[in-house]
Amino acid sequence: MILADKIIEERKKNGWTQEDLAQKLGVSRQSVSKWESAGAIPDLKKIIQLADLFGVSTDYLLKDEVEKENTETICDTDCELHRVSMEEANTYMDEKKKAAPMLANATTLCILSPIPLFLISTFNDGLAIGIACAILLGMVALAVFIFIKTGIKLSSLQYLEQEPFETEYGVTGLVKEKNQNYQEHYSFCLACGVVLCILSVVPLIIVGCMEASDYVCTLCLAVLLILVSVGVNILIRVSTIKSSYETLLQEGDYTKKEKRAKKKTETFTGVYWCLVTAVYLGWSLWTKQWDITYMIWPVAAVLYAALYGIVRMVMKLDK
Repeated sequence: MILADKIIEERKKNGWTQEDLAQKLGVSRQSVSKWESAGAIPDLKKIIQLADLFGVSTDYLLKDEVEKENTETICDTDCELHRVSMEEANTYMDEKKKAAPMLANATTLCILSPIPLFLISTFNDGLAIGIACAILLGMVALAVFIFIKTGIKLSSLQYLEQEPFETEYGVTGLVKEKNQNYQEHYSFCLACGVVLCILSVVPLIIVGCMEASDYVCTLCLAVLLILVSVGVNILIRVSTIKSSYETLLQEGDYTKKEKRAKKKTETFTGVYWCLVTAVYLGWSLWTKQWDITYMIWPVAAVLYAALYGIVRMVMKLDK
């Protein structure tokens, strides 16, 4: 099989038109047409881009005698990809749409859970603080219950986010249309969510300049958490729906290349958050300062992003 035939075969497997492939490569549709008719040959840079997009090796594309079966070393699923039907695609998008508010509300519960403890801790009433701690744990427990229940419901469709797949005829076109129609709403909600998170610190800045009482500062801290929770709620709702489209299109964080990379970092992620949880519980139980120890989570999140980036970079250097 020559290069032209391989480009046609891989393009059709991904459900892309010549124009779709041209956009992903940053070339004209006429260029793709010439490659597929063997009227021209893409340069080395484009060959590498094609290999990344298709999830194959450059040897497979360039050498006529190297067939797809010999590229199994880069394939995690024996190169026999599951074909996603129109029904499966619609079921996945519907389930993610239903899960979006559940995940958003569960996260909101986690963010709001310390507020009663903050407000009551200023009175130094042991019973009231105990009740506030119970409320905090109850809200977190409810959030965890929602996360687990939602995760179990989506578990049968998780392979779409973890494994490469093919789509049947018409699926890609349908998802692209939905994605385009959703883009304006997604951009607006994304902007609103980010703005709310940024503005959340304004009350604290104001009372800091006014040298207000501790109780007023605590109220402003509660307002900060409320604004953040609303902003994060909006972001999770729209991002969950948007991710369902990207998953089916295998774009963004769900390309074949990214899925392979995520598999290799799963161990790091699991170990990291287990250690953070252990440190949080140990520190909190030792000091009894639950109103302070919760700060480990935002710090851990920022540190995780940095460490995850380093791990990914090391993995690339090892290849």
